[in-house]
Amino acid sequence: MMPIMCSQFQPVLDRVLSEIERTPGRGRAADYIPALAACDPRSFGMAVAELDGTVYGVGDWRAPFSTQSLTKVFTLALDLAREGDELWEHVGREPSGNPFNSLVQLEYENGIPRNPFINAGALVVTDRLHSRTADAAGELLSFLREESGNPDLDFDEEVAASEAAHGDRNAALAHFMAAYGNIDNDIPALLDQYFRQCSVRASCADLALATGFLARHGIRADGTRLLTRSQAKQINAIMLTCGTYDAAGDFAYRVGLPGKSGVGGGIIAVVPGRCTLCVWSPGLDERGNSVAGVAALDRFTTLTGLSVF
Repeated sequence: MMPIMCSQFQPVLDRVLSEIERTPGRGRAADYIPALAACDPRSFGMAVAELDGTVYGVGDWRAPFSTQSLTKVFTLALDLAREGDELWEHVGREPSGNPFNSLVQLEYENGIPRNPFINAGALVVTDRLHSRTADAAGELLSFLREESGNPDLDFDEEVAASEAAHGDRNAALAHFMAAYGNIDNDIPALLDQYFRQCSVRASCADLALATGFLARHGIRADGTRLLTRSQAKQINAIMLTCGTYDAAGDFAYRVGLPGKSGVGGGIIAVVPGRCTLCVWSPGLDERGNSVAGVAALDRFTTLTGLSVF
């Protein structure tokens, strides 16, 4: 199949929407975060952003939703840009094979998380970014506003409070890593930053645009360089192998793109050198990935021939 021309994205998205609307069974919204439990699992939006900022979308593509773990990609990029390879002394780059909030591996791997996208790894990245900026969550929000062109993006204080009230496992992860000297900041301050980070509300359009620097090999929307070409490659590679919890192999098999999911139902994906995508549908499978979102990205890459393989 010849890869599709960019001008044909809208018809492809229209077809994907039509097929998804006929698909029974959309999973269940995350119920362990009460503020997310009320989301309609049949909501669906999808957006594609070209390298020049042109955006196409269908469904609820402009409706804000809780980004949750999608923000781990951006905090990783912001910290990697500041400290470079020193980061990898504190967090690994391998798939975990365990649930995203597991404590199991930390003990026999001396407090070094397997990768930046499980919760333990994301806590380390946020901790290190906070040490360098004094406000990791604020740095993230500023970046997302600038890259998306949407100055109204903000934290959802209800979601942040809900996560804090049910955040014992994340606190346990942070304390455990602190015991190994792998956390620098006070745990309450770190957790506050982390929960605020995960509470950002943004739409598919916002997030497709904000992810564009990874398709442009490290170049931001204003033409300045955030990451080296090699660093952008590294993040895309970790997204491909670790971005969808312990379902990364199946996601690579079905979709064939670097991607990162969140329990708010969003998934961002990158076609290096071509475009970026964001899909949202809050019904999740047993591994925490959007059922309709994965199916939509599967259909998109099948219909367009766009893949890293």
